[in-house]
Amino acid sequence: MTFRDDDLTIFEADGAAPLPAATGEGYVEHDGARIWYASYGTGHPVILLHGGLGHSGNWGYQLPALVNSGRRVILIDSRGHGRSTRDERPYTYHLMASDVRAVMDTLQLEKAAFAGWSDGACIALVLASQKPDRVTGVFFFGCNMDSSGTRDFVPTPVIDRCFARHRKDYAALSATPDEFDAFVGAVSLMMKTEPNYTAADLGDIRVPVAIVQSEHDEFIKPEHAAYLARSIPGAELISLPGVSHFAPLQRPELFNEAVLGFLTRIDGR
Repeated sequence: MTFRDDDLTIFEADGAAPLPAATGEGYVEHDGARIWYASYGTGHPVILLHGGLGHSGNWGYQLPALVNSGRRVILIDSRGHGRSTRDERPYTYHLMASDVRAVMDTLQLEKAAFAGWSDGACIALVLASQKPDRVTGVFFFGCNMDSSGTRDFVPTPVIDRCFARHRKDYAALSATPDEFDAFVGAVSLMMKTEPNYTAADLGDIRVPVAIVQSEHDEFIKPEHAAYLARSIPGAELISLPGVSHFAPLQRPELFNEAVLGFLTRIDGR
């Protein structure tokens, strides 16, 4: 039976599928923060980067499929998210991309593929722009690369359920469990002011990229996804029907098929 949670009632109540025991996990001390990571399986490495306000547990439906495909999967909680800490500096995508590099260095990973969701997608593409020698490809799901790409915010019951789950998880995982509202404010400030990539910046990216857009994404304009795919050399545009910004939770099989297809295409490069 195909799993569906289109309205996120299951996610609000229980979260995503629980993560299995990791092959290895720990923290990397980097630039004023402690960054949590976990590693699973063996094979071609792929790093999963979660969305803003979330944490690595949101990939619970994707992790088994990727490990079972013969890949090593690394989860990273972004700075200030989940189990990772932060200092008092403002959030920036460049700073969080440097955290990812620090985890790769600790794990002695020369290169990896990336699947990023929302803010995680931006972090992955920033890293690909800065350090293409460390990136075999980016699966870029549900994100903008300049402010023109976002829709005006309209609250919905689905967004409210996701936000409620994020609040519960932050209280359970964070080193500062009572500071969720301040956390939301700091992350939201970053989202309003970054990223600011031009078409020329995008044109300089030289790794395989899939721009992935859901039919009903609440935050990202479809024409922006098409613009990104046109502007990044060789990028492909993948459309996910019937789902929204929360596709990995709503219809995992649909999302996993797209991720695995992209990773298979870049495996031999």
